Amino acid sequence: MDLCRDLLRIDTSNHGDGSGPGERAAAEHVMGLLGEVGLDPEYVEGHPRRGNVVVRVPGDPAGTAARGALLLHGHLDVVPARAADWSVDPFAGEVRDGCLWGRGAVDMKDMDAMLLAVLRQLARSGERPPRDLVFAFLADEEAGGVQGARWLVDHRPELFEGVTEAVSEVGGFSVEIAGRRTYLLQTAEKGIAWLRLVAHGRAGHGSQVGTDNAVTRLCAAVARIGAHTWPVEITPTVRQFLTGVSEITGVAFDEDDPGVLLEQLGTTARWVGATLQNTANPTVLEAGYKHNVIPGTATALVDCRFLPGREEELRATIAELAGERVDVQDVHVDAAVETEFAGALVDRMVAALQAEDPGSTVLPYCLAGGTDNKSFSRLGIRGYGFAPLRLPADLDFSGMFHGVDERVPLDALRFGVRVLERFVRTC
Repeated sequence: MDLCRDLLRIDTSNHGDGSGPGERAAAEHVMGLLGEVGLDPEYVEGHPRRGNVVVRVPGDPAGTAARGALLLHGHLDVVPARAADWSVDPFAGEVRDGCLWGRGAVDMKDMDAMLLAVLRQLARSGERPPRDLVFAFLADEEAGGVQGARWLVDHRPELFEGVTEAVSEVGGFSVEIAGRRTYLLQTAEKGIAWLRLVAHGRAGHGSQVGTDNAVTRLCAAVARIGAHTWPVEITPTVRQFLTGVSEITGVAFDEDDPGVLLEQLGTTARWVGATLQNTANPTVLEAGYKHNVIPGTATALVDCRFLPGREEELRATIAELAGERVDVQDVHVDAAVETEFAGALVDRMVAALQAEDPGSTVLPYCLAGGTDNKSFSRLGIRGYGFAPLRLPADLDFSGMFHGVDERVPLDALRFGVRVLERFVRTC
């Protein structure tokens, strides 16, 4: 608990524009914790105050030769929190009602703390893991990893030499499905296309008849995009997940109408429902500079997420919906990734969970958002979401991410450390 609490008390808010405090203080704190147990981590800044920490733990050479090194990574930045909206100070690391409260409690300083606990114990014991392990504590994930994982992949790829697989956030947590505790292991995530629409028109005086108005053209484009109904498309990961839910619940999986099956998932249905189709949500509008001046351009930002293999389909649809004299520009684009729910590493993750929670079920799922696994996929590294937490059935876990009063149960943290310790000893 102390490791997580101390990280929560370091404000690493990422506003996405470089205006925040950065991750340096948290990264230096991590450096101290690792140096304390005799490790020699490397501190890397690609940009001022955007601290990253990487350390390699040598493992059994035979295991490394056979299956490569394993990367275990977490990000140190958090999204901003407006204190007035919270029941507690979001950066106080307060314990209340059996939970540790604070911005980053589940996204993802809980996993950072669990990784630190496992790594420090490994260093103290002198035990050699079954393969090389690379631990990374990263900057800027909440803005696409441009100044964190992406920068390291582009400028310091040697830090990840020989790495073939990775584990990180938003997977390995439990949900209740028909009364059975089920852990969701993330094997896929949608791609990101943050787009800017720029509508063009004729600038002029606000008193004149406007037949070529950029604001009107933009609003029409945004309305079409926001109202568009995207077709349901079942990817391999989602199909395997829904098939598993059907087997647990006895509710038939109808590909043409998966909504009936989603109703069995409670609050988790929000996450899963977003992985059945591409999505495009307008988020920001900007136009004009004076009440009586018709601007020549107007802009909007649209957050698009595409299924694996569906990027071109999304782009073509957005271009059509935007219409004439509306440019579609990339702001940030990152890949959709998908790997199989099979193989030795998956077997060891499942075994570690079921050893601590006998009789539980483990299913793969697709994440609607994104993680730094996108960046590491550019090095050919297969990524999984595996931040194990055994959660109360009534906790709206999905609502904790970027939400008000973010918190993580203390029992869940302890469970996660035990699972990760088992996993690291067998990985």
